[in-house]
Amino acid sequence: MALPHIGVLSVVSDDERPPSTLPTWYAYEPGGNIAVITRRDRRKSRLIRRAGKLSFSVQRPEVPYRYVTVEGTVVRQELPTPVEIARIGRRYLPPEAVEEWVRWELSEDNENGEPEYIEIRPDRWLTKDFGG
Repeated sequence: MALPHIGVLSVVSDDERPPSTLPTWYAYEPGGNIAVITRRDRRKSRLIRRAGKLSFSVQRPEVPYRYVTVEGTVVRQELPTPVEIARIGRRYLPPEAVEEWVRWELSEDNENGEPEYIEIRPDRWLTKDFGG
């Protein structure tokens, strides 16, 4: 989880549909919580707010294959600070692009809507290493 792979977030649905599962950027430091940013008015955000818990998975797509799945509790769901946005962006963007991405995320001109920072406390870890 410490490497900048794309995470996959899953949360129970609110109807007869299967769980909502979506790829996302994330921030994580060993021993800490997982952080993601989404949009406040999205279905995913509403489902997470209602459930208060979710699953999060990351895989290494190269040999040796590995994956980790975390079952966690949402401990925070609110408007992100510029520092929190930058923490996630630094994992995936070149250094010179992070500041602009932070501005875009918080901009009222962002057609995607208001950002929402979600912090997840890992409760259970499931891992597999196919490296032998």
